[in-house]
Amino acid sequence: MSDVMVCDDLAGLPAILQPQLQLLHWQRALSPAIASYLAGLAAAGQLGLGMRGQLQPGEQPHLASWLPAAGRDAAAGDLALLADLFGTLLGCPQVGWRIEVLQQAMCPRFHVDRTGMRLVCTWQGAGTEWLAEADADRRYLGAGSAGLPDAASGLLRGGGKVGRSVAGDVLLLKGSLWQGNAGRGAIHRSPAVAGGLPRVMLALDALWA
Repeated sequence: MSDVMVCDDLAGLPAILQPQLQLLHWQRALSPAIASYLAGLAAAGQLGLGMRGQLQPGEQPHLASWLPAAGRDAAAGDLALLADLFGTLLGCPQVGWRIEVLQQAMCPRFHVDRTGMRLVCTWQGAGTEWLAEADADRRYLGAGSAGLPDAASGLLRGGGKVGRSVAGDVLLLKGSLWQGNAGRGAIHRSPAVAGGLPRVMLALDALWA
């Protein structure tokens, strides 16, 4: 059975709690209001370096670093929605969020996060890439690569394929600290930044204290 699941509806999100699943890919369309707003900020050099904060259930984020507009409201609404879904899924009292504005790949090598579970969504640019278990040889992760690039290290098995998400898609990624997940976790990396626009990525983590 595969450790990766693809769904096209938020009703599929609880499946990530199944022990065998390491990555859930929710395919969804990005709001045109968010897309055009971020492109406009990028063209004007006003995206900044990103921002971060914490949300309790039902709370709205304050994206004060970005200029007021309908697109900013749409981005705040999307962040609040995803934080509510993520917090409900995990039963955590707060969700930590960060928006990264990236001119280059933040984590260009395949890796596993040392965390429980993380939600990521790209709002602008290419989405996060991953490897299913059947396509990867974990012996070549990290130091096991001997410094070789992913394409040459032996990490990608013969015939293996790199999974890719697009702007708007949501990924739920289990890390090595998820209960009973030692030696496992979703293998993923940041994509190269291309096309002239910075990559804008949202990441959510559960907060327990």
